[in-house]
Amino acid sequence: MNMIKKILFFFFICSSYLLNAQYTNVINSNRPGFSESPYSVGTGIYQLETGLFYNSSKIVRTFTIPNSFGYNMVFRTSFFDEKLEFNTNFTLQKDKVAFKNVFTSSYNTTGISELSFGAKYLVFHQKYEDKSKEVRSWKRRHAFDWKRAIPSVAIYVGINTNLVNDIYKLEGLTPKFGILLQNNLSEKLNIITNIYYDYIGSLYSEFSYIITGTYAFNDDWSTFLEHQGRYNTYQTNTNFGTGIAYLSGRHFQVDASTRLNFNGKTTEFYAGLGFSFRLDRHIPKFDLLDEKGNIIVAEKPVSTRRKKFFGRLLDFFKFKKKAKKINNNYNRKKPVRRRIESTIQKAKKKKGGFFSFLKRKKKKKDNTKNGN
Repeated sequence: MNMIKKILFFFFICSSYLLNAQYTNVINSNRPGFSESPYSVGTGIYQLETGLFYNSSKIVRTFTIPNSFGYNMVFRTSFFDEKLEFNTNFTLQKDKVAFKNVFTSSYNTTGISELSFGAKYLVFHQKYEDKSKEVRSWKRRHAFDWKRAIPSVAIYVGINTNLVNDIYKLEGLTPKFGILLQNNLSEKLNIITNIYYDYIGSLYSEFSYIITGTYAFNDDWSTFLEHQGRYNTYQTNTNFGTGIAYLSGRHFQVDASTRLNFNGKTTEFYAGLGFSFRLDRHIPKFDLLDEKGNIIVAEKPVSTRRKKFFGRLLDFFKFKKKAKKINNNYNRKKPVRRRIESTIQKAKKKKGGFFSFLKRKKKKKDNTKNGN
């Protein structure tokens, strides 16, 4: 318990020192380590992180699992917000159980060992100064930016399902909470710290932490060192891991890792090999500006597509409602139409009617021909 208190105090001191867009041009995978970055993959990204692993124990005790071989898959995506991510963790493995009854010393079983769903949200993102633009002072350009000591922070909330193999079943659904921290100490070195409280409400409720340091040799190759501690009522597990990752393209990464797990008097060896792949459907958000820097609001295009029956019916009722509103606001009188009398009608009223008018018109025409 004294060790746990020291670790909690250490993380409290670190957290007291407490990239806006989450999307990156290249894939950002959590593999091959066990820690999780506080950053989301970005909206429109569908990312798969998967691999095979093998775990073996040197000392075989009763009711233990000396050997395991399995497949792990993590699916990550984001829909509504750049800072919000949803993920699913699935593990299928074959285990060798050391003891079943007095007649058999071991047996094999295959099933799901983990199926959980979670979400994380970046609550604080640390921004750093661009030292490359500092040309007046060599010392200031190469000085350490103390803002890098303040980590970016995300909150994780998840749930562990009970759809697992019998040897991994608990009382039922159990929640999981965590704090995810990341310090980018330089462009090549970053430190990720995770603190979790898992299986809450069960007899096997667990406190755990992970510290991972990742260093990038160049744009393609990177390596990591990791330490993990897990504590519950029945046992204490600590492990140290290392590995390497190769970025073979903007959307594809290959990795390999190994670690040693110390479980009481038992030492376990772990090896993993996997890859990460993403489907990029990200649409960047930007604003159009005019010459004065004001945001241009684009007008919604008018659809020329012919609407179906229900669409036309809806427009008809909207038109009636709008027309009714106009009549209530403006009580205009109906214009009075006046009939304009024609030239022929005027002539009828003056002399002898229509036939007299024709005679006068003909007589006027004959006088014009005779030169009168």
